[in-house]
Amino acid sequence: MRTPRRQFLKHAALFGGAAVTVPLEALLQSAGAGRLAPDDRGYGPLFPANDETTGVPLLQLPEGFRYCTFGWTGDPLDSGTRTPGGHDGMAAFAGRDGSVVLIRNHELNPGPAFDRAIAYDAAAGGGTTTITFDPVTGRATSARTSLAGTLRNCAGGPTPWNSWLTCEETTLGPEDNPALARRHGYVFDVPVDGRPSLEPLVAMGRFVHEAVAIDPASGIVYQTEDRRRSGLYRFIPKAPGRLADGGQLQMLAVDGRPRTDLRTGQGAGASMGIHWVDIDRPDEAHVDPKAFDGGGVFAQGLARGGAIFGRLEGAWYGEGRVFVTSTDGGDAQMGQVWELDIPSQAIRLVFESPGAAVLNMPDNLVVSPRGGLVLCEDGTANPCVHGLTRDGRIVRFARNNMVLNGERNGFTGDFRNREFAGATFSPDGRWLFLNVQTPGFTIAITGPWERGIL
Repeated sequence: MRTPRRQFLKHAALFGGAAVTVPLEALLQSAGAGRLAPDDRGYGPLFPANDETTGVPLLQLPEGFRYCTFGWTGDPLDSGTRTPGGHDGMAAFAGRDGSVVLIRNHELNPGPAFDRAIAYDAAAGGGTTTITFDPVTGRATSARTSLAGTLRNCAGGPTPWNSWLTCEETTLGPEDNPALARRHGYVFDVPVDGRPSLEPLVAMGRFVHEAVAIDPASGIVYQTEDRRRSGLYRFIPKAPGRLADGGQLQMLAVDGRPRTDLRTGQGAGASMGIHWVDIDRPDEAHVDPKAFDGGGVFAQGLARGGAIFGRLEGAWYGEGRVFVTSTDGGDAQMGQVWELDIPSQAIRLVFESPGAAVLNMPDNLVVSPRGGLVLCEDGTANPCVHGLTRDGRIVRFARNNMVLNGERNGFTGDFRNREFAGATFSPDGRWLFLNVQTPGFTIAITGPWERGIL
């Protein structure tokens, strides 16, 4: 069904002006099974836009939006070491004097720690960096290591106690790679200020972690797992905000439907009651850490009736809901967006992509301060950043346009098939930050957000 241009834009403008006061449930209550707004008319058509840092048109954006890049792979950190690559999940926090503090993941494999002074395992290449951004000048003012010596830090989530939970997307350990000194597959708490403890939160589980989202009312942490058959988990801490004190790990199950497979055959909009089953051995890794299926905490939860999802990746909390993406879920295996209703203990399929032309494997997501959802594509065909509208339509907001000829740190090549990640808004909602995983840099976008749902 096509919507006349004038009617659609009028509707979008009215919605944008009132978005702050519209409950998120109302925005998504009529979500459908995957419809693309005609001609990308969320904020208007996309045009090549020059990066204010390099002068190169790295993105296609709607008219009126501008952006700058910083934190490129190879840029110097304050300590004198170089910024590592593999930019992935990220969150933004309020800093001093109106600044924005970003904590950014680096999804890297076994190898020398990029900063041995703050390393959990000297033979692990991943970790996090912390960047201070000035929203007035649109420039990064400092950058430092905030955690090193971890593996495949893919996603994570912000906490109410002003820190970032960074998650390892692997269960490798010395038994698999003799070069490693420590076991991996954990969550680490990285404070905005100061050093992390460098100790993993073992009770939260050892599995192929992706993202986390915290309910601030209860302190419960919801966790996603990136495997072909994956579970949706929650961790109930003994003391809210003190995850190191331990707690109970559980896996989601659908009422009356033990071990139900939610990857296919689901109708958008239908709500299902849920409950949670205990995981007794949270530190039990997968039977084969090199495989992409089976064993570990997933097998424990499945044995007790847990539900099966496909590659759960992004997660974000908003107004009593946790939204999660299934990267290859759905009948077309092109992605699903799920809504977990915490007060009602129910789960609902908000959106399912009917094909790559509409949405190509969503990964990281964030809830906008104005109520909409931002989705980062993980597909390899010209990845885009999308907004999810109130009537269940996907609108394109940005498209990868990256071709480099040595303009920054010597990077050359066509990077238009590289994924976006790390979507997060500044506390005041004026800046949207994104990462491009390869060659690795961060983008800050600002403009007339009031024109649409983001």
